[in-house]
Amino acid sequence: MNASLVVFLVSVLISASVTAAAPGETLDAHLEANPGGIAAFTFDRADYRGDLSDLPIGVFDSGVGGLTVLEALLTLDAYHNDNLKPGADGRPDFENERFLYLGDQANMPYGNYPKAGKLDYLRELILKDAVFLLGKRYHSGGMVADKGAVFPDGIPHSVAGSVRYDKPPVKAIVIACNTATAYGFEDLQAAVKRWNLPVIVVGVVEAGARGLLETTGDGAIGVMATVGTCDSGVYPRTIQSTLGRAGRGLASITQYGSADLAAVIEGDPSRTVTVPEQVATDVRRLVEAHRDSLAGAEPIPLAKIVLGCTHFPLVVAEIEAAFASLREDPALAPYIAAEQVYVDPAEWTARQLFRELASAKLRRLDRAAPETASDRFFLSIVHPTRSNVRLNPDGSLHHDYKYGRDSGQFFEDTIVVPMTRTILPETGRRLVSEKLPEVWSRLPE
Repeated sequence: MNASLVVFLVSVLISASVTAAAPGETLDAHLEANPGGIAAFTFDRADYRGDLSDLPIGVFDSGVGGLTVLEALLTLDAYHNDNLKPGADGRPDFENERFLYLGDQANMPYGNYPKAGKLDYLRELILKDAVFLLGKRYHSGGMVADKGAVFPDGIPHSVAGSVRYDKPPVKAIVIACNTATAYGFEDLQAAVKRWNLPVIVVGVVEAGARGLLETTGDGAIGVMATVGTCDSGVYPRTIQSTLGRAGRGLASITQYGSADLAAVIEGDPSRTVTVPEQVATDVRRLVEAHRDSLAGAEPIPLAKIVLGCTHFPLVVAEIEAAFASLREDPALAPYIAAEQVYVDPAEWTARQLFRELASAKLRRLDRAAPETASDRFFLSIVHPTRSNVRLNPDGSLHHDYKYGRDSGQFFEDTIVVPMTRTILPETGRRLVSEKLPEVWSRLPE
């Protein structure tokens, strides 16, 4: 049986197991018991009546990597703003929009929950991220320099601060995390429908798969992603189903999950290799995996490369150089097309969101509307006063505690506070300041 078909069938089975349960049942009960959006993990449905066009757009990720998706949203110029026709007009397509970003730093990495047998908890965690964006509640936070404890990567210890309710709700939710899209996109779509909310939901995986339809050229598809995203099978599954709905046949798809590249791109000091070195290793492994998947059959060269991690579009030049180098290897050259087309799901997410906002007549046309005068950024931290939460010496959640939690619990062992340049982890601060200039310009001190 063709290797890509095997991947597709296996991923369908994975999809069935992912969507079999209903992780939102206890969350639904919690929302029903706490209307009005005052309690943690709730929102006020009354905020979703009438015209929502002036509300901001919500974006969330398991950490700060999703800020690369926000950068794509802020810089997209693929349509004429006045008549909505395709083509650049010299104006950012979302020039009048405002954004709310949530990085669930305290609960990351999301890819470890399925491996720990906590898929239901992860699925509920993703829904809680969305509920935060839908609601108005957060903690004001505050830095405490003399506490001594710090969070990973140098995040200063913080107090919970007062609970505030001045965060606007959102009219659209972008899941900027590939792993969260893999395990929570369908859950969130179903929840928004169940809660009867006129809110748009866009995920990077689906948008990236649709982007493949608009790219030219034949050949095999390669997916470069993280281990967790590849383990979910979401890209092969979604790509094959998207091509099928468009009347295309099954594609030859090979994926490779890197355990290190995202961290190397961020400048994680525990990684000693350079970005070009890590990219060269990962591209070689992708090509070798593709060769091996064909099992001696006629080579199908890799022509389209999906950058299935939010960090990877930042190093596309290094990826292209690695492919060029491997073309010099006679054993691998037949499996690499003369040129690669790179699909950045972040860009296609921005395109899809623009089209859906326009179709729903939810574009914000008045830049001066007061309710969303500026962008807002938020980050989750460990609740500083919870005595029953097991912590590491650096103040982060202990592995056994983090991956031992069960769904259906609604006390706050982590809280959401405003994200500033100061509170960002050092690696994240360097990434944003050097690679994401539009986000950096909007991030408060």
